[in-house]
Amino acid sequence: MGDVVPPRPKELVPTSIHCPMLNASNYTVWAMRMKVMLRIHKVWETIEPGSKESDKNDIAIGLLFQSIPEALILQVGEQDSPKGIWDAIKTRYLGADRVKEARLQTLMSEFERIKMKDSDTLDSFAGKLSELASKSASLGQTIEESKLVKKFLNSLPRSKYI
Repeated sequence: MGDVVPPRPKELVPTSIHCPMLNASNYTVWAMRMKVMLRIHKVWETIEPGSKESDKNDIAIGLLFQSIPEALILQVGEQDSPKGIWDAIKTRYLGADRVKEARLQTLMSEFERIKMKDSDTLDSFAGKLSELASKSASLGQTIEESKLVKKFLNSLPRSKYI
């Protein structure tokens, strides 16, 4: 009798992995997903704590470059390590997150303060509220419809509409 060779277990690593694409509004989720991608490929240590191993560095840089827009590659491509690239992206996008957060806070305080003026029509005031709501949604925070309706009704000049 010949020797029976047991079947080999399949590799756990998928044959193709698609990196998430970084855009203007998804840095936090992108960073979480990329950390997982880099761990799957066993190269996260090139970023935390940092590594001099050229093969792993090349894989990490390749994965990072696959997941960022061309314009950003041109800005961070001069970095000589995956850690340098990661940190440059982080600095750029966390700054953008802070600006986004500040804009959102400004919008929310404007929403709290807004009142209908005597010169406003119902349609123009509803339009102002709608504009604030859409700006807020574009920054990642939706204002519930019930809150908008309550604000609209509470902002009407009592002398004119009661």
